[in-house]
Amino acid sequence: MTLEAAPTDELLYAVDEAGIARITLNRPQARNALTFAMYEGLVALCRRIEADRSVKAVIVSGAGDKAFAAGTDIGQFRDFRTAEAALGYERFMDTVLGSLERLRVPTIAAVAGACTGGGMAIAAACDLRIASADARFGIPIARTLGNCLSQSTLRRLSGLIGAPRVKDILFTARLVGADEARAIGFANEVVGDAEAVQARAGELATLLASHAPLTLQATKEGLRRLSEGPTGEGSDQSGDDLIVLCYTSEDFREGMDAFLSKRPPAFKGR
Repeated sequence: MTLEAAPTDELLYAVDEAGIARITLNRPQARNALTFAMYEGLVALCRRIEADRSVKAVIVSGAGDKAFAAGTDIGQFRDFRTAEAALGYERFMDTVLGSLERLRVPTIAAVAGACTGGGMAIAAACDLRIASADARFGIPIARTLGNCLSQSTLRRLSGLIGAPRVKDILFTARLVGADEARAIGFANEVVGDAEAVQARAGELATLLASHAPLTLQATKEGLRRLSEGPTGEGSDQSGDDLIVLCYTSEDFREGMDAFLSKRPPAFKGR
């Protein structure tokens, strides 16, 4: 596995020989609270992953076992005074989270400990979420900063757990435990501790990496378009382009041949 610094040393990036990429939010001393530089680094890494056809799945996690991410570093907001600053920040966040959401490959949030504010928004932008038994989720801005979420972030959260539960969590500003997060549909799985989270995320990423890349890509993109509605970006609601992408691919021919020949398919994503 090659480990290297992303655009900031507070964001680490590694890709193993199986094509599993790992993004690590690396500020454990600050419970992995994100700076603007880290957010910019996430966007850069998403572009890098899109350009690297060897990457087949992505795992996002926080350094240490205390937190996945405790949101945006509050110090980043000190100079906010105007409408332009507020709108600029939320549009910037939509770019960050949208870059993660639109990755062609499946993404897994490996959550240990606190996953709050922007951390929960990042987890929601991933495709699947594995949580430790002590994980806690929430966006307690009603009792802390007094800001609000963008429409895009509300869409992702309500798409996962429904508007009534989003209201409950935001209005009460409470933190949701791992078992409740799984019960309401936010966490896909709950395992023991941080080490178990990493192990399970690796197993799941390896499984996903073995499946037809274009099938996963078309499924992701089709569901994203449906969630955004007819006016969203890339809002071809028919999905004809996705159907053509898969059915005319080399992988589809390979899948048929492998099935008829009773052998495992060798998918290549083209």
